[in-house]
Amino acid sequence: MADNLQSSIVRDFRQTLLWPIQLMTDHSSLSAVNYPWQVLKDTPNSPWVEIQDEFLQASPHLSETRYQEFVTFLPFAQRFLYGEGKHGREAGGYGESPIHIFTRTDISQVRMTLQGEREPLILRVSHVELYFFFDIDVAMLAFEVTGKELPLKSAMEVMYRLGRTYPNYWDDSGEAGHCAQLVEWLDGQGQVIARSDYEDKARYLAFVKENHVPCVSLHWLALLHPLVPHYSDQAGELRYREIEYQRMPLMAYLSFDDVSQLSRGDLIRLGLVCQPWHSETLPFTEQFLQAFEKNNCYDRYWDEARQDPWSTTRIMCTGQNFVVVGSHQHRVFTNERTGIKRHYQNQYFLLFLIAHFQKAALLMLSDRMVQAISRLNIQSEDSVKVFRSRIRNATAVFLRFTHRYWFENVSDQAVAKDLFTLMLRQLDSVSLFEKTRRRIMDMAEYLEGEEIKRQADTVVRLTVVTILGLIGTMTSGLLGMNLIDLTQASLLEKLAYFSIVFIPVSLLTFYTVIKSRRLSLFLDALSNEGAGLGYKLSKLRSVWVGRLDDH
Repeated sequence: MADNLQSSIVRDFRQTLLWPIQLMTDHSSLSAVNYPWQVLKDTPNSPWVEIQDEFLQASPHLSETRYQEFVTFLPFAQRFLYGEGKHGREAGGYGESPIHIFTRTDISQVRMTLQGEREPLILRVSHVELYFFFDIDVAMLAFEVTGKELPLKSAMEVMYRLGRTYPNYWDDSGEAGHCAQLVEWLDGQGQVIARSDYEDKARYLAFVKENHVPCVSLHWLALLHPLVPHYSDQAGELRYREIEYQRMPLMAYLSFDDVSQLSRGDLIRLGLVCQPWHSETLPFTEQFLQAFEKNNCYDRYWDEARQDPWSTTRIMCTGQNFVVVGSHQHRVFTNERTGIKRHYQNQYFLLFLIAHFQKAALLMLSDRMVQAISRLNIQSEDSVKVFRSRIRNATAVFLRFTHRYWFENVSDQAVAKDLFTLMLRQLDSVSLFEKTRRRIMDMAEYLEGEEIKRQADTVVRLTVVTILGLIGTMTSGLLGMNLIDLTQASLLEKLAYFSIVFIPVSLLTFYTVIKSRRLSLFLDALSNEGAGLGYKLSKLRSVWVGRLDDH
């Protein structure tokens, strides 16, 4: 079999990177809702501009493309993606979409210098968008590049190397593993806005040693600015840190003259986003890959026999990757209005966005729980109070997330429904949701149990004080209230007598409260008919002597 790496040409290439990040905000207040997009809007000289969606009332018309996208989803998913419109606002809903989207247009091209290549590869930047979600401390960067007439090898290299936020390792020559030799953002005039620094091993090692978190490459830092990494020395109100693995989730669309010329090894490498290699080989063992087509391929439009000309589209989903390949000459694949290409750019992207947003939100909530527990010092009352506040806040956010953003099905249209189910299964999101829910609910039950225990202790102490106070009350009641006739006494004499009685009674009451736990044990022993007199006297003695066991 001929090698396809140079002979197969990708006529139309699109790649969308989706980078989920966790926003670091204040969680001290249970009712506080953060508005990070407002901070970005108010930042002077920010390259980010909020997108005014077509669904806003100020927009005069709705395009047919957005209409087709809208009707793909079920009503609850429509409310998540597009809001509730004017009727939602009138009914007290959140009106417009809870998603706020920002874009920047100053980056026009990406120039990638691949290892071992003389000439750099230049791709056009189609979209740079930043997604914020109401009430969830997660943002998603969507970065799309496009290219025409690329050799299959170049397309594979871009897919494999572009979305790396930091190197995994450095080889003997100092080149960063799995990364491009150089990545540069270019403006409309071809001037460099930012470039990668994968080769600067000292910077990455020093940052990890000091902060115990990965260090992000300079070109990705520049792309997100004015957002800054949480542990960096840069000043900025919006701070973030990574949630997942260093290679961003990606979507890719590749159009060939004849996709049937690709070998099984080519298709698997594209689906798994592996390094390019000889077409007649597989990236892994046959035993490992024997269920690849069954588990990772959606072959509704794919026929190995090629009996129908339209059956040349294969959709591959591996959780982190969503790759669509097909033949360029067939309208079902390339049609700009109703074909697979249009679905890839709209419906499929939203399915991918929802699935990865849900996973990122669950990971963010799990991280909050870990952070809250790791900062808990049970010896410090202030630390315990902060811990309770954080756990209650996380519980409230999780409940709101569950009812607003969590769904296992977003469409009844066959393709969208099947693809979203495949994405959730590959990401294992349902299992992650259940694990997160159990952890949060367990912590909420723990806090509720602690609250009940504190209330029970308070009731016991009040009961002890009441019992002991009852002795004095009954005694004064039997002796009568006229032991001392003060009817003829002056006001000062009455105040003096009042103070003589009030002060010791108050001190006795406070002392009783202090000893209430020990006294409750004595009263419990006193009520035990099977206990001997010696045991009861020892409990009475323990009110003043000995160490109290903490039960």
